Amino acid sequence: MKPVAVAIVCKTPAPGKSKTRLSPPLRPEECAAISSCFIRDLSQTIHSLQADGDVVGGAVYTPFGTEPALRRLLPDGFHLTLQGDGDLGARLLKGTADLIDAGFAGAILVNSDSPTLPRAILRAAVDAVRAGGNVVLSPALDGGYTLIGLSKPEPRLFDDMPWSTPEVYELTLQRAREIGLAVANVPGWYDVDDAASFAMLEDEWRGTRPAFADPRLVAADAPATFQFLQERERALLRA
Repeated sequence: MKPVAVAIVCKTPAPGKSKTRLSPPLRPEECAAISSCFIRDLSQTIHSLQADGDVVGGAVYTPFGTEPALRRLLPDGFHLTLQGDGDLGARLLKGTADLIDAGFAGAILVNSDSPTLPRAILRAAVDAVRAGGNVVLSPALDGGYTLIGLSKPEPRLFDDMPWSTPEVYELTLQRAREIGLAVANVPGWYDVDDAASFAMLEDEWRGTRPAFADPRLVAADAPATFQFLQERERALLRA
């Protein structure tokens, strides 16, 4: 049985180049630090799926030459796939095609901004990709999607899409209908990419469950991210 690749779409963290929409409230070096935490935590959740025997974790990353730094954030054995050029759609399409060409039964590409993404969402996505012949989506709270999964590349899903807008998820559904592709939705989650969603993350760290979340979902522990938040709070109290 060929495994499904579950890969984080990410940029190797660097101050001034990572999570810039989180500044403010964070400083540039803090944006890079929390980006590292997000990748550590999400990759550990993906790694836990490997025990099921049908998943291989990975990262679809940029830029070239940062492999050693990125590998320090990932569990051993994660498959690295270099992003291509072009807009996000072109990079998602290439990442999907490259992973399937590498011999995986399908590819699930996950954004790098969801450190508490529940394992159950990823497990449901893997099962749906294994069914074949459909596109698997986890809608994000901001109108995009937290992950997309495919058993074969589908260029029209990514072509001429207004990325980083609230219409992306709905337009992807429309594209899927146009090309006769069934959609398997798995539960949604949220991306931490601005001050409002950062506040939601802080609330989650303090024990307040996201209001939108299905009560049956168990959020991932996100120990690296929550340690960052704890240390930041202590530093602010000392200032």
